[in-house]
Amino acid sequence: MMMFSISLGLFELAFFHLLTHALFKALLFLCAGILIHGAGNTQDIRSFGGLSLNFPLVTVCMNLANLSLCGVPFLAGFYSKDLIVELACQYSWGVFILCMMFICLSLTVLYSVRLTYLSFVGVYNGGPSISVCESDYSLIGPVVILSFISLISGPILSWLSFPAPVLIFLPVFLKWAALLFVSISLLVMLSLQRLAY
Repeated sequence: MMMFSISLGLFELAFFHLLTHALFKALLFLCAGILIHGAGNTQDIRSFGGLSLNFPLVTVCMNLANLSLCGVPFLAGFYSKDLIVELACQYSWGVFILCMMFICLSLTVLYSVRLTYLSFVGVYNGGPSISVCESDYSLIGPVVILSFISLISGPILSWLSFPAPVLIFLPVFLKWAALLFVSISLLVMLSLQRLAY
């Protein structure tokens, strides 16, 4: 999305997305590291599953980061991603460019749902897990702090970066297109995961 924004000439918006993206992506990587450490240092996602029982706090924080990555309203990723999508639709760069953008948004949701599903739903397929990771404050402290920052950074950075509100006029079908593509990709991913089991 940052490169797409730069290609449209929206440099300030790309920087704004870079800042918000850095916060929730750092949270995502810290949570993934805790899960890898707690699951016996395995990085094979196929050996994960059912980790929400042993890591409830990390599960909440990682899902928060995933939802922010997907651009769910009122999380950090929404404020930057939605603005990029709506300005791209308003400037009408062409049907092909808009379709590619919506497909890329769908793929983000696809792999985020896959990560959540394989990590937290189903039966644990690996060795013994170490739930003591959640009692180690040197691991959990930064995760909790980044979770809080990921919740409030979107509106705060938006107000600091763009003091005047951006007024965007779009047809109704373009307003709903992002939600439609995201919903379709969510259904496709859940269908594929059910077929796999």
